[in-house]
Amino acid sequence: MVSGNPAARDIPINTKKDKNRFIQVQLLGINDFHGQLDTTRKFNGRNVGGVEYLSAYLNQKKKENKNTILVHAGDMVGGSPPISSFLQDEPTIEVLNKMGFDYGTLGNHEFDRGVNEMMRLIQGGNSQKTGYFNGANFPYICANVIDDKTGKTILPPYSIKNINGVPIGFIGVVIKDTPKIAPPNKTDGVKFIDEVKAINDSVKTLKKQGVKTIVVLAHNGGNQSKANGNATGEIVRMAKKMDDEVDVIISGHTHTFLNKEVDGKLIVQSYSYGTAFSDIQLKIDPNSKDIINKKASIKMVYQDDIRPDPEIKKMIQNYESKIEPIVNKVVGKAANDILSKKNHNGESSLGDMIADSQRIAMKSDFAFMNFSGIRADLPKGDVTLNDLFTIQPFKIKLVKMTLSGEQIRKLLNQQWQENGSVRMLQISGLKYTWDSTKDSGQKVINIMHTDGTPINPQTSYTVTTNSYLANGGDNFSVLLTGKNKVEGPTDFDAFEDYVKEQKLPLVQAFDGRINRIK
Repeated sequence: MVSGNPAARDIPINTKKDKNRFIQVQLLGINDFHGQLDTTRKFNGRNVGGVEYLSAYLNQKKKENKNTILVHAGDMVGGSPPISSFLQDEPTIEVLNKMGFDYGTLGNHEFDRGVNEMMRLIQGGNSQKTGYFNGANFPYICANVIDDKTGKTILPPYSIKNINGVPIGFIGVVIKDTPKIAPPNKTDGVKFIDEVKAINDSVKTLKKQGVKTIVVLAHNGGNQSKANGNATGEIVRMAKKMDDEVDVIISGHTHTFLNKEVDGKLIVQSYSYGTAFSDIQLKIDPNSKDIINKKASIKMVYQDDIRPDPEIKKMIQNYESKIEPIVNKVVGKAANDILSKKNHNGESSLGDMIADSQRIAMKSDFAFMNFSGIRADLPKGDVTLNDLFTIQPFKIKLVKMTLSGEQIRKLLNQQWQENGSVRMLQISGLKYTWDSTKDSGQKVINIMHTDGTPINPQTSYTVTTNSYLANGGDNFSVLLTGKNKVEGPTDFDAFEDYVKEQKLPLVQAFDGRINRIK
C-alpha cells in the first residue's frame, strides 16, 4: 500500500460569492470488497478494515456534505470469507443496502457462481439454500455485458442522478477478459464487448440528454508506485481513449492505490477489502453543468480512529452466529503471523505452505499455485476453519498432470505477461532463478530440484495445480497442454489436511524457492 495523499489539484476560490455559486458534490467509493465483512488487516502497524468501521467513516463523511453519492467498482462478492460466502453472499448485499450505496457495477468475481445467481443477488429471487432474497436496493449498471439471446445489456448501461438541478451521469463496465478469469462456464449466456467502446457509446447518449458531468465505474485496474508517481496499466490506456466528457474514473480489479489525473480524467482506486475508501470532491458550475474542479484522496479505515457503526456491527454479529458452529473448529496452530505478502524475489511464505499442501495431496513432483488465490494472512495462534477458508475461499479442485521440463520453463516464463502484468506463481518441489533485465520469455535462468540438481528439459514430471490454472486461467496457457490429467480434492481440503498433519506450530519462513538475481 502507498500512504499519503497527493497534493490537491484545485482552482482557488477566493470569494464567498464564488464558493456559494458552485455545487459541491462528494463521491465516496470502494472497490474489490470481496465480502470481507469482518476481516481486519494491518497497515503501518495499525488495524484497518472491518465493515462496521468502514460504515462509520462513510457516515462521518456524509455528514459533511448532503450531496454525497456512494458508489462501488465491482467485486463486492466472490472470493468471500465464510461470513458472506456460506450465506450465498447475501450478507454483503444487505450491508451495502444498509450503508446506502447509490450505484455499483460488476466485477469479474460477481460471475463466480454464474450469471443467474449474480442476477439473483442484484435483482432478488429464490435460492434453494437460503430461500427468497430481496436483492440490492440500489442500481447496478454495466454497459459492456450483453445477453446472447436479446442482444441487449443485462443491466442498464448508465444512470443519471440529479443534484440541485445538475445531471450527473454514471456509466459502469467490467473487464472484458472476465470469461478468461472466471470459473469455467460461469459466463455462459453473455458476451463482453470492448469497455471503451461501451463507455463512449453511453457518453454519446448522455451528452444528447445534456449531461456534462460523467463518472465511470470501471472494474479495470492500474498501478501507482507512490502517491506522486505516474499511473500505469489498463485503466490508464482506457482513459486516453475515453470521450473527453468523462471526468472521473473509479477503478478496481488490481487492489491498488490510484489517484492521478490522466488526459483530464481523475482516476481513483482505494486498495481493497474495505481497508480504505476514495474521497472525491467535485465543484460543478450550475450554469454550464460541468465540473470546474475535482480532487481526490484515499482514506484509510483505521479502526483506532473511530467508533464502529453499531447497526452494522449488530448485523455482523448476527451473521457470525449463524456460521459459528462450522467455522470455529480448531485444526492447528501458528507460531507467528504467516503472511501472504511476497518478498523481493516473488516468494510468499504462506504461498509456500499452500503449494506444499497441494503437492503432498496429489503426490506429485511439483506444484504451482496462483498468488491471487491467496486472499488473507494466517494469524498467530489457533488455526480455525474460518482462517483457512478466508485464505482460500474458492474451494476449487486440484488437478495433477504431466509436463516436460521444457514446458515447466515456459510456464514459469509466462509469469511475465504480454499486457505488462506479473503473476508470480507460488511453487513447491523446485526452485529457480530469474533475471528482470532479460527479455520476455527469457527471464527464468536456472530451474532445479530442491536439492539443487537441474531439471531436465526432456524429462516428464508430475505437476499439481488448481482447476482455474489448469484451464488456462491468468493466461498460463502451457497448463492447457498438460497430459494425463487427474482431478483430486479441493485446494481448501488439501490445505486443511496439511495443517492438521503438522506436529509443530506453523512458522513464517522463506526458503529461497524463487531467487531474483538482477
